[in-house]
Amino acid sequence: MGTKKKRGAARLTCVDLFAGAGGLSLAATRAGFKVVAAVEQNKNACLTYRENLIKPRGTTLYENDILKLDPTAVATKHFSGKKECDVVLGGPPCQGFSVHRIKGAGVGDPRNQLILRYFEFVKALKPKVFLMENVPGILWKRHSDFLNEFYAAGELAGYVVKEPVTIDARDFGVPQRRRRVFILGIREDIQLDIDWPPQPTYGDLKPRQKEGGLKRWLKARTVFKKVIKKGDPNDVHMNHSAALIEVFESTPHNGGSRSQSNRILPCHESHDGHTDVYGRIDPAQPAPTMTTACINPSKGRFLHPSKNHGISVRHAARFQTFPDWFVFKGGLISAGEQIGNAVPIKLGAVLLRRIAKGLKQIKD
Repeated sequence: MGTKKKRGAARLTCVDLFAGAGGLSLAATRAGFKVVAAVEQNKNACLTYRENLIKPRGTTLYENDILKLDPTAVATKHFSGKKECDVVLGGPPCQGFSVHRIKGAGVGDPRNQLILRYFEFVKALKPKVFLMENVPGILWKRHSDFLNEFYAAGELAGYVVKEPVTIDARDFGVPQRRRRVFILGIREDIQLDIDWPPQPTYGDLKPRQKEGGLKRWLKARTVFKKVIKKGDPNDVHMNHSAALIEVFESTPHNGGSRSQSNRILPCHESHDGHTDVYGRIDPAQPAPTMTTACINPSKGRFLHPSKNHGISVRHAARFQTFPDWFVFKGGLISAGEQIGNAVPIKLGAVLLRRIAKGLKQIKD
């Protein structure tokens, strides 16, 4: 008689809040998690999420305002009985903490209350771990009340909340400079034995060629080197006026800036800022941060290195390490916003693999 095969261990589970187009969900899947549920309000982001992540993975997507969605109802539906939520993910919208907001902007911004709503879901779902992502501006002193309240709520709910860590995506194989804050919370009854945060695997090797075994930062040219497949619906870029194309033609290839294009607007005459607008991406360096306006050269250094137009949606998605099969829905502007709001897939997977390894040791 044959012997029965042992059943495989149950997959780790997670819930993705403020899921956007699904960057963290895809990263979690690559790290071995089953994404049980996701919450997102933006209509176009939901279209993208459904197109790419629902059918093959069976995730339940709640297209809801998270302030109106009952955390307890979500917990009861998906984690009743002996079912457990291993990880809660999500980065609340960061406009209130953006580095582009000045003076007292962002203080008292109602969008910042979404961070506290995030924690209400943590309390209802009782995950072993939660991982929150946000922009570095969340650490500014003027936002300390919100961050302090978040930490206090975590401790009251029975979580050990680690200090915020600021991570640059280029240190983990992402071809862009992108600094984001991650906050890890661990339930008090869980002994999670992991090194946090993970040590960089890529870096600037010039001063330390032989130290740490690091690979070189990936350069922007890696994004443009691979030919985009014919018929790719995201192989689209902004249509520019003839006058603007003439400006682009005057901008030197491979990193040229606005000042070299002879484009001077009234706002440029009064100060020396915004020098990157209408600038070309330098293929020999990691790209600048892909913002929500990453397909618009008037908003930053988002001009193609050699062609006279902005980067395409597919190029922007590659900078965020989305695979080429991942299609963004909702039009050019919305696609750029979805990409700019996402956590780079490669970075998310590195962080979640580290967490998964610790959780599997507990289960074993």
